[in-house]
Amino acid sequence: MATEVDFAEASAEPRVESVPYAHLSLELGHLYMEDLRRGEQHLRDHFRRVAPWAEAATRACADAVGRAPRISTCFLVDDYFTSLAAPDVVVPQLVAAAADAGLRVDYLARESGCAEADGVPLAELVAGRLVAEPPPGTTGSRPPPAETGWLANGERSAPDAPVEAMGTAPSWSPPRETAANRHSIFADVQLWDDDNGRRTWSCPFLAAVWQLLRLGLLRHKGRMPVVPRPWDDAWPRQWSALPAVVRLSPDAAPFCGYRTVSVLAGRFLPVEHAVRVILGQVLVDPRADEQARTRGRSEGIELPAETVDRVDYVLTGGSAAWR
Repeated sequence: MATEVDFAEASAEPRVESVPYAHLSLELGHLYMEDLRRGEQHLRDHFRRVAPWAEAATRACADAVGRAPRISTCFLVDDYFTSLAAPDVVVPQLVAAAADAGLRVDYLARESGCAEADGVPLAELVAGRLVAEPPPGTTGSRPPPAETGWLANGERSAPDAPVEAMGTAPSWSPPRETAANRHSIFADVQLWDDDNGRRTWSCPFLAAVWQLLRLGLLRHKGRMPVVPRPWDDAWPRQWSALPAVVRLSPDAAPFCGYRTVSVLAGRFLPVEHAVRVILGQVLVDPRADEQARTRGRSEGIELPAETVDRVDYVLTGGSAAWR
C-alpha cells in the first residue's frame, strides 16, 4: 500500500530574525505640537518631572534582574497627526533639555514610522494580527474589527430596535467587559477611520504598534521591520528625512526590551487604556515571542505569557502639580 508523503521547501517558511534585548525599554515621554508651543522651558520642566520616575524604574529593574541592568531610553515625537517644528530645531532642544535633568535620550522615534517604515506597512501588519473573539454568550454576529475599525474589550450594549405596534420595548442591556473583576470597565476603541480612500490610524493603535516595536515582537518576512539607525549629518528640515527610529547614543543598550516602562503625563491615561485593550487582542508572531522568552530565561528572567503584561507605566501629574 502506497504512503503519501508531503514535501516542502526548506525556505518555504522564512527564518525569524533574532534581535538583541535590553532588560528594559524606558520611554521618557511623547512630544506633540502643543508641547512645543509652550517653549523650551516646558521641555525642561517635563524632563525634570520625569527624572525621579526614570530613576525609580531603573532601580526597580536592577532589583528584578539582580545586577546592573541594560536599559535604553526612547522618546516619541508626533509627526503623524500634526506638523512639528523642524528636526534641526526640535532635536537639539530635546537632547539639551534631557541632559539638563540628568537624562539621556538613546533613541528618538517618529510616530508616522509606526504607520509605515521603509516601505513596510507596520500598522497594517498589526491590524492583520488582531484576533477579536466574541464575548461569551454572544452569537458572533458583530462585524470583525477589519470591517468596522473598532475593537472592544467585551460586549457592547444592544442597539435600540424598532418596536412593532402594541409591542413591548426590549429591556436595555448594559455593556459587559469580557474579563471584568466584578464590575465592568468597558472600552470601545477606534482603530482607524477612512476618508475618501485614505486611512488614518488612531493614536491608540499607533501607540500599540510602538509598544510591540519596543518589545521586539514585530516581524515582516521574518525580519525586524524597524532597525534604529544613527544620524551623523546635520539635522534635516523635514521629519520624513529621518529614519523611523534614530539612535542618538552610540553606546546605547539595545532598542528592544524584555519589558517596557513609559513615563507619561496623566492625560495619556485614556489612550494607554485603549493601547492595552488592543495589545490584549493581538496575536504576535509566536516564533518571535518564543525567542524573547527563551532569551529571557537564559538570563534568569521569566517573561509573562501575555504581551500586555510586559508593559508598565508611570503616569505623572501636570506641571501645575509640581509648583
